[in-house]
This record gives sequence, C-alpha cells and structure tokens, in this order.
Amino acid sequence: MKTDTTKDVKTAFVGKGGSGKTTLAALFTRYLAEDRSTGGSPPALLAIDADINQHLAVALGADPDEAAMLPALGDRLDEIKEYLRGDNPRIPSAAAMLKTTPPGAGSRLVRVEEHNPLYAGLVHRIGPVRLAVTGPFAADDLGVACYHSKVGAVELLLNHMLDGPGEYAVVDMTAGADSFASGLFTRFDLTFLVCEPTVRSVGVYRQYVGYARDHGVRVAVVGNKVDDADDVTFLREQVGDDLLCWIGRSGFVKAAERGRHLQIGDLEAGNAEALRVMRAALDGCVKDWRRYAAQAAEFHTRNAVAWGNARAGEDLTAQIDPDFVLQPATVAAR
Repeated sequence: MKTDTTKDVKTAFVGKGGSGKTTLAALFTRYLAEDRSTGGSPPALLAIDADINQHLAVALGADPDEAAMLPALGDRLDEIKEYLRGDNPRIPSAAAMLKTTPPGAGSRLVRVEEHNPLYAGLVHRIGPVRLAVTGPFAADDLGVACYHSKVGAVELLLNHMLDGPGEYAVVDMTAGADSFASGLFTRFDLTFLVCEPTVRSVGVYRQYVGYARDHGVRVAVVGNKVDDADDVTFLREQVGDDLLCWIGRSGFVKAAERGRHLQIGDLEAGNAEALRVMRAALDGCVKDWRRYAAQAAEFHTRNAVAWGNARAGEDLTAQIDPDFVLQPATVAAR
C-alpha cells in the first residue's frame, strides 16, 4: 500500500517555564483564526491546552471564571476511550485501552472540526477559537495521580485524528522536559520551541532537541522577548539554523496579558511577519503517515511492557493492528 504524504497541521508549543510559551501559542492560534490576508474563510482549527498550568483559555481572551468552568478532557478519559475504540475487535473494552493505544480497523477516527459526541461536550469556543482543555491538577490528585494520566486524553485524540490540508490542531504543552513523559511529543508535524535570549532558556532548548531528534521530531525555535539585534545574535549563536523567527517586545502582547485583547490586525508588523513565517513553516511540512503509525506503535509497546500488561493481565501489544495506517487512503478504502 502506498503511503500518503500530505500537508500536515498538528503543532505544539514547548519551552522553559516563563518563556512565553502559552502566550505565543495563543497568539499563533488567534492569527490562524483571524487572519484574512488570503481573502479566504478561516481554517478548521482546534486548540488544546495540555499544560499543567492551564492558562491558554485566558490567554485567548476567556474570563478567568469562565475558563475555570470549562469541562476537562482528563475528567472524561473513560468516555473518550469508549468512543474511540468503536468496534475495533482488538480492544474488548475501554478499560483495556492505554493512553497510547493506536487506532486500528473498527476504531472511530476524529477530524479537527466535525460534529461528534466528544466535541459536543468537551470543545468550547473562546472568541474565534475552538478550545479543549486537559484540566488542572486538582487537590484530589495530590499524591495519588500523575498529571500525564490526564494528558493521555490528548494523546488518544491525536492518535485517532485524521488531519488534512487547511486544518490545524495547536497544542500548548507542559513546560520543559516534562513533555517527554509520554509519547505525545511525537504526535506533531512541527514543534515550536519558544526560547528567550538567556542561558537558561537555551539550556532547555538543547535538552529538548537532544531528545526530539532521536525520534525524528521536527523542532523550530521561535525567539521571544527579543529587545534588539544583540538578542538575535545571541540566539543565532546558540541555536544556529533552528532559529526560525522571533517575537519582539510587544504592546499588543502586553495588553493581552493585562486582559485587553486587541484585534490581530493591530499586532506590530514585525511580529505579524513572524507569525506568517511560522505558518508557512508548518504548511510546508509533509508527513509520512506510515512513520507516524510506527511511532505510535513504539510508544504503545513501551507502555504496555513497562506497566500496562501487568495491570491488565494480558498482552496489550496485541492492540496494535499491523495492517492499519492512519492516512486518507486507508479511511477512503473503508
């Protein structure tokens, strides 16, 4: 079977805590939702907050009280599993699914934008952006749960998401190397690493890139809080060709951080150009769906062998359908 290669649209924002990762994730998401430079209609777009701090909704313009009331993916993990398993004969029950379980024949797939029972209850509109949130690490979780069990809901969704040209899924990830606590970091076509012109921020970049490139994960650095040419020179010296663009100090961003959200057309010209460059880089990615499936199988096998098999009392690697590759041709054939 020939592997489809298509323009891909899953992206994540990572970086050191305090680097402006969530701010840039919100800015880029709003740019996608509001940009009319091509004269066309807005793209299919889904934003997901997978950061333990859960600030993306407010960064997009939600009232803090409204943001606190958004239903959480992490609280509906069993429901998500039940829906996605469909009638896949390799998965006898939702309880047998791990956060890494890949799709197979009979699984339900989701698109970036569609009507389905999961989206109806878990995706809400913040201005022009459709948003789903993982949910906060609550007091009841202290000492008994890991935040990455909640993030598992995002990994399952992305494993079962068939994205196409002109569709974008944007995920705000947990800061720093915590992003590597699951296979979620492999689910993206391009990862934007937000980097300040500081030694500490560059240190996080080096750590992240070291892990990511071992798994063929594309990373592009976006400089942030850049004041002058010396800042740009420092970033170029430290990250080299990985530096894609940078965001300068911004009155637009400062207003948003104080709760006043301007129209995206009011963004400074240089910063708007940086967002355009980011979108062009994302649009230029081409995904090998077969490799994407192989990565999902690899991390599912790791989790099954490490702890899943013992908990379930069965070999959960049998959930991997060797003849199924999530790609447009497979779905069309069904």
